[in-house]
Amino acid sequence: MRRADFAIITRRALCAGAVLGWALTAAPGACAQGAYPSRPIVMVVPQAAGGTNDIVGRVVAQKLAEKLGGSAVVENKPGAGGNIGTQAVARAPKDGYTLLMTISSSQAINPALYKAPGFDPVADFQPISLIGAVPNVLLAHPSFPAKTVPELLALAKSQPRTLQYASAGNGTLNHLLGEMLNQMAGIELQHVPYKGVAPALNDVLGGQLPLLFGSLPSTLAHIKAGRLRALAVSSPQRSPVLPDVPALAEFVPGYSGTLWIGLFAPAGVPNEALARLQDGMRQAMADKELRDKLEAQGVELAGTANKPVTPNEFAALLKQDIAKWAQIVKTSGATIN
Repeated sequence: MRRADFAIITRRALCAGAVLGWALTAAPGACAQGAYPSRPIVMVVPQAAGGTNDIVGRVVAQKLAEKLGGSAVVENKPGAGGNIGTQAVARAPKDGYTLLMTISSSQAINPALYKAPGFDPVADFQPISLIGAVPNVLLAHPSFPAKTVPELLALAKSQPRTLQYASAGNGTLNHLLGEMLNQMAGIELQHVPYKGVAPALNDVLGGQLPLLFGSLPSTLAHIKAGRLRALAVSSPQRSPVLPDVPALAEFVPGYSGTLWIGLFAPAGVPNEALARLQDGMRQAMADKELRDKLEAQGVELAGTANKPVTPNEFAALLKQDIAKWAQIVKTSGATIN
């Protein structure tokens, strides 16, 4: 079987070949001892299956496994806004076989939001690769009277503390995006937190609440089907996937709030394994098949195929975002014990 046919194996696949699927999909020599990787890599996604990070993680894991000549398994460890899975990777063996595929809301916002998140986003991790950014979309139910951002802002100013927007919970990115819009536009949208993005999205789809910030990959199908109206994207520029939808920054100068996705290893992974992972991701991010798949999902890829973002540049971005979101969290008053 060609390496391009590698699939992400399930957690039950055994290197010894007890599971037929592993025997059929493993690369020749993948179980050999000595060279890294000699066994499956576990890529932890600290959010539930089906979300943006999970969608991207599964595509990336398959391509990384192909480039490394091995195999990878995606393991979802949701809970506490991503803290449970993130903490698990921080405490995992430092051997390069447990990685963290995470999003900026977990890595850059949670340290300010939670009193004890259980990890240090900088000291406990080593950046491997910044994959890209995903804009959120300011969405409205089709029955909502405001059809544009200027109409929304005018309506919000004429009816302060009346219009409501849903979020996946207190302190989540879609909560803080609404808070940032309130601060920068001088309006007072009322936040309604839910226990997860699915119930929040369902109530906006059902017309119980009018507004929601939702990630582009998880809401694109609803936008295309007309079940939700896209008013604007949260990225500084328009998204190539929705070229007719303006950026909020066109009406609220300086507004910017994207969700980046990146791969980390626990701090202390041997240099040889870390170098192999970083090189494997450079090859993966240069692969046209991978880039096409991610762009089709609305991911704005980091860097270019020939010039990816370096691990040091990724580390600098993380520190910058930690400072940015800490200020927004402080202003919003959001906190979680």
